[in-house]
Amino acid sequence: MKHVIKKVTFSFMAAMLLSACGGKEKKAKETSSEEVKANTLEIEKPQLTFGFIKLTDMAPLAIAKEKGFFEEEGLYVSVEAQSNWKNVLDRVIDGQLDGSHMLAGQPIAAGAGFGRQAKLVTAFSMDLNGNGITVSNDVWSKMKPNVPIDENGKPVHPIKADALKPVVTEYKNSGKPFKMGMVFPVSTHNYEIRYWLAAAGIHPGMYTAENVQGQIDAEVLLSVTPPPQMPATLESGTIYGYCVGEPWNQQAVFKGIGVPVVTNYDIWKNNPEKVFVMTEKFIEDNPNTAVAVTKALIRAGKWLDDPANRPEAVKILSMSQYVGAPEEVLANSMTGTFEFEKGDKRSMPDFNVFYKYNATYPFYSDGIWFLTQMRRWGQIPEAKPAAWYEETIKDIYRPDVWKKAADLLVAEGKIPATDVPTTDGYKPATADFIDGTTYDAKDPIGYINSFAIGNKD
Repeated sequence: MKHVIKKVTFSFMAAMLLSACGGKEKKAKETSSEEVKANTLEIEKPQLTFGFIKLTDMAPLAIAKEKGFFEEEGLYVSVEAQSNWKNVLDRVIDGQLDGSHMLAGQPIAAGAGFGRQAKLVTAFSMDLNGNGITVSNDVWSKMKPNVPIDENGKPVHPIKADALKPVVTEYKNSGKPFKMGMVFPVSTHNYEIRYWLAAAGIHPGMYTAENVQGQIDAEVLLSVTPPPQMPATLESGTIYGYCVGEPWNQQAVFKGIGVPVVTNYDIWKNNPEKVFVMTEKFIEDNPNTAVAVTKALIRAGKWLDDPANRPEAVKILSMSQYVGAPEEVLANSMTGTFEFEKGDKRSMPDFNVFYKYNATYPFYSDGIWFLTQMRRWGQIPEAKPAAWYEETIKDIYRPDVWKKAADLLVAEGKIPATDVPTTDGYKPATADFIDGTTYDAKDPIGYINSFAIGNKD
């Protein structure tokens, strides 16, 4: 489906001549001030309110605000923590928020027929990787004998759910349901924990119109728990494990209540995680503002992926108005390491990626993967033709807005031209999954049908 973006009021070259035209702008006294004004689009809505959930991967929003990237684009942004993902979705749809940090599956589900429907779009992917699956100490003690050990006596990673399967069977035989948490029905976490379990032959359950909990035929009962509540819910014994973003896996390690067993980097290498979402109407009414927001966020991602900046990022994220977790907990994953069992800290330089590998570009292929999982598990109840997947995602993912923002940043010398991918929006087919299955976004039906567990089309 074609999109028409209103022509920006000032092209970059025209903006460079602005001070010579007189009229609206007073002549700036300093060259730096002239450059800032010259490179700023004519903003339709400068006062903005954005939402987020208290997770490490909201970092681009915090950095764009704290480092002045929003302000340099002529934007005056309030960034407000939200209580849960449903609240985030509803407040963006209802116009109480101009945009938000959001689960990648949320704008996709809103446009594909699952849950509350609305025309939401993303022009910016916030990060890659960043999640983990944690189990209770008791479950880990039962899993550990099933995990291969290296020459130093440490578990060999990645740990597959094969090690969990005998534990699930034990619970089943004793008449106890095996319960795990994830953050939202259309979250990456839900699809990742399902993928991990199903790859070992453990059925995570199906969705139907009557069973919106997704627990039909389930050997593991998955339920929704807000991210900040995950450690406490695990500690209370309500759930025996969970899939969540940071810092809530590392928090379990610090509190001594659980053990992360696998990260989503190992489930799907360099997988997309959160996105920044606005309504289609907002972008149509405020095209320059949407581009300016995307510019600031791209700059924030670039700043974040300089390892020298990560310690400062940790300090900023530890502030109560952002993630509010202790610096040492945030640093465990944000500074290139990840701790599994207490004391088993391993190098994971790509656990949090905010810019490299074209992380900020909204690839159609990333969005189509979420659609295949929605269909696989029954959230999309009926078979769709292959063309539907492409048509649907092109209404939601907007690389055209990203490209306008990136081209301006290149012209301004803020990013190198080599950081703008030459692409049709599709990444090459990849087998970088924990089970080695190949994903080709141009063959969504073949991909869905390749799995032993789940719907077949």
